[in-house]
Amino acid sequence: MCDVCGCGSHDPRIILMNPGDHTKSQSGHDHTHSHEHEHDHHHDHMHDHQYPEGRIISVETDVLQKNNMLAQRNRGYFEAKSIFVLNLVSSPGSGKTTILERTLKALKGELNVCVIEGDQQTTIDASRISATGFPVVQINTGSGCHLDAEMINRAVKELDPPNNSLLLIENVGNLVCPALFDLGENLRVVIVSVTEGEDKPLKYPQMFMSSHICIINKTDLLPHVDFSVNKLREYISRVNHHLECIELSARTGEGFEAWVEWIRQKVSGKQ
Repeated sequence: MCDVCGCGSHDPRIILMNPGDHTKSQSGHDHTHSHEHEHDHHHDHMHDHQYPEGRIISVETDVLQKNNMLAQRNRGYFEAKSIFVLNLVSSPGSGKTTILERTLKALKGELNVCVIEGDQQTTIDASRISATGFPVVQINTGSGCHLDAEMINRAVKELDPPNNSLLLIENVGNLVCPALFDLGENLRVVIVSVTEGEDKPLKYPQMFMSSHICIINKTDLLPHVDFSVNKLREYISRVNHHLECIELSARTGEGFEAWVEWIRQKVSGKQ
């Protein structure tokens, strides 16, 4: 079990999807070929619970240090190829994949865009993205609850994004563990929906502190749910008063242009 986040051990599967493949939960072409995976990252097993507390802290530090070193390598690769990378994080069901689909359609013919999909099982989300015609790689983490820098490094080798492109990473649905793991991205995008509680920033402050923009999704449902956007914004400002917010509906497209324009500006400025 991972001593940083508690996820179980599982060698991630890196699946390169065929363009236009929209079959449900098919494995696609599995290019992992049972590559030997060093489990130092998030699978340093400690079934012996007699380890002193200092040992546990040391293992956690080692895990994060190893991840951060590889994240820096990823970042150097992205910078060398002028690839702008966004890491999308949220709870399950917030609408990340729907946002991705609409984003890809809005940027089609304008930017070279590639996608990395992270999920514990299946290629359902990657199939949805592949159906739009954009290159996508699926990472199945098994019982792992987050993507890490090593997984991204392996996925990027399969994806081989072109120079001067945009890479969108959909992380595993989880507001806890992905906050700890730098992937080498330029910016982190946290997504919340109006079907969740307004108190998410207070319950999961690390995620909101480490993010650069917050998308408030499913605003078309506001008349039907007991949710206050103003209260959410207030809680966000308590945790991170620099965090910019964009309200939109990925289903109807209302407010979506502000999000797409934000991407354009960041990519053009490489901020």
